[in-house]
This record gives sequence, C-alpha cells and structure tokens, in this order.
Amino acid sequence: MTDVAVVTGPSRGIGRATALALARRGLSIALLGPPSPRLDDVTDEVRRLDVAALPVPCDVASEEQVARASAEVVAWLGAPRVVVNNAGIVRRGAKVHESAPAAWDEVMAVNLRGPFLISRAFLPAMLKQRHGRLVHVGSISSTIASPGNASYAASKWGLVGFSKSLAEELRGTGLQSIAVLPGSVDTDMLVGSGFPPQMSADDVARLIVYAALDAPDAVTGSAIEMFG
Repeated sequence: MTDVAVVTGPSRGIGRATALALARRGLSIALLGPPSPRLDDVTDEVRRLDVAALPVPCDVASEEQVARASAEVVAWLGAPRVVVNNAGIVRRGAKVHESAPAAWDEVMAVNLRGPFLISRAFLPAMLKQRHGRLVHVGSISSTIASPGNASYAASKWGLVGFSKSLAEELRGTGLQSIAVLPGSVDTDMLVGSGFPPQMSADDVARLIVYAALDAPDAVTGSAIEMFG
C-alpha cells in the first residue's frame, strides 16, 4: 500500500512545494485547505507525478471541518504516514496596544489551534499503525521577535512547545513529532515584512521531507532551525 501524506495549506508557498516534494517520493497526498483555483492547480500537479491526490476543503481552525476531513482522508487513502502542519497566516503591523483581539484570535486559531486539531484528528489512525511523523512548520519567529508581529511570534513559539510536548507523549509509539523553523522564505507571506528572502519554498520543502521520511527517530522533539 502506498504511504500517505497530509499537507495543510498546500495551495502555495511552502505547502505547495512540500506536497510536490512528497509526491516525488511516491506518497499519495491529501491536500487540506480552502477551496480555490490554486488548490485545484496543485492537485493537478501532484497527479501528474503519477500519485494519488485528494483535495479536501478544510478550515484547520474548525473542529467540525477537521473531523470530517480526517475521516475522508482515512477512508479514501488510509492512515497517513506523514502529517505536515503547514497552514498559517500573519497579521503584522499593529503594536500590541493597537491590536484588535479578533485579529489576535484569528492568527492563533489557524497557526496554533489548527495544528492541535489536525494532529488530534489523525493521531488515532497513526497510532494504530505505530509508524509515522508529524512535522510542524514554525518560523524564525519561533525564536526571535520583531515589532508589530506579536500574534504571529506567539503562535509560532507556541507551536514549538506543542511539537515538543507531543513528541514526549508519543515516545514508545513509533511516531515522532518534529518542528521545522525556516527563516525568510521567498513566498507571499514574506511580502511587507521588511526582511529579504534568504531561501526558497523548495529549500524548506527539502528539509520537511527529510524530517518526515529520512531523519532518524531520535530527532523527535527537535526544532530544526533553517535561517539561510
């Protein structure tokens, strides 16, 4: 049976590059994200690599949509060997005392609640097969901060804590949890940050694939920095 990878936020940037890189390794790909022409495009790109691609409309911050999406993936493709929590958003510019709580909550919902819900939904099936990796895409903002970026930094610092805690819970199960922390990546999300790009989405995808498929089990709990 072909191994399965789940990638959230697959329509562009790091998510798209990761989905294609995993497909080149022969994995079937479940693509979880909002419906869009870009999601259709990456689905077609994956299928042209002669592997299965299952686009699944999903808001990762919605418990109901994540539950429905995970059930569909397991039913159609099987339990995943790899889950890549990549979906993320940024709302930069406002200082803390100028920030709207709704904007803060939106970032936390996608960047931190999302990986929790996705991991929670797929873990039962992964634990049954006693083999797999969960890779969480953090950021350079998981270790340093910049003004006007508190919600994003807090969500990514939290994601590292989540990944490390999950790694400890999974010891002895055959599953590993790893965070990848890229620096300035040449993607749409970098626009307006004031930082020049130091790496490409394909560069980051190669590290994610290494963490997901090739790294020794002992790397579990690591937060792998990639600052260019």
